[in-house]
Amino acid sequence: MKLSYLWRGLPGHPIHPPLTDATIGIYTLATLAGLLEVLGITDRNGAIVWWIALVVGLIMTVPTALTGLADWLTIRRGTELWRTATSHLIAMVTATVFFGLAALFGHDAYRDANVSGGAYALTVIGFLCLTVGGWLGGAIVYVHGMRVLSLVDEPAERAVAPVPHAEKERAEGA
Repeated sequence: MKLSYLWRGLPGHPIHPPLTDATIGIYTLATLAGLLEVLGITDRNGAIVWWIALVVGLIMTVPTALTGLADWLTIRRGTELWRTATSHLIAMVTATVFFGLAALFGHDAYRDANVSGGAYALTVIGFLCLTVGGWLGGAIVYVHGMRVLSLVDEPAERAVAPVPHAEKERAEGA
């Protein structure tokens, strides 16, 4: 067992992608809850869910960003993969800044169980940056093939096993 498996995951089972799913889902919830409140569909509850989801999203961003950074640091600089991954990193940091600003500037309105227009605008900008970053993250995996082993004939029980088989390590170049 390699120590890097703790923050990078096993070959073929990286840690970063599932964390991104959770983080994106939380920020999506915040954006939708804020929209329901701004449109007047909810009365108070939308604002509460919006702000709490922003805070939980910011907390969840920490392990997500750290595992992504661990993967980014393994990419050879100057390659097309590195360019795409760097663009992904910039988009996600930008999204995080906007979500953080929305939580900060929206806190007073949240205490009154409301979503201010400015804070919601910051949320939407964050969500748009998040969407671009997610698109770029998809390109990293599905176009560049980062961390994809492509062992199409691997038996199912070995493919899902939480053990770093030698074939998986060779396929990843670990």
